Amino acid sequence: VQLQASGGGLVQAGGSLRLSCAASGRTFSRYVMGWFRQAARKEREFVASISWSGGSTYYADSVKGRFTISRDNAKNTVYLQMNSLKSEDSAAYYCAASTGSYVSSRNRDYDYWGQGTQVTVSS
Repeated sequence: VQLQASGGGLVQAGGSLRLSCAASGRTFSRYVMGWFRQAARKEREFVASISWSGGSTYYADSVKGRFTISRDNAKNTVYLQMNSLKSEDSAAYYCAASTGSYVSSRNRDYDYWGQGTQVTVSS
């Protein structure tokens, strides 16, 4: 599967952005999807994950209550709605697909990765 992330940009602190990740292929609904991010000079970190059906989600503590992951299997797309953005949310955001059965925060559980989309939050 090929993944294409979009929607990044420059936003003021307290603002919102919605990231999208479009997937190729006809088996999108069989992948657990995740969002990760990597800030400059830092390791990639988990943000959110969503199950095949969208019925189960999992968030990093740092974004819980502010970010929402969702998916539209008919459109082969996963979304990340980001509200109340903070300067520490600035990073390149990556979507990823896992052939596993459960939501996961571990990089190694994801088999396919898209290119990053940059989010910059100005304070």
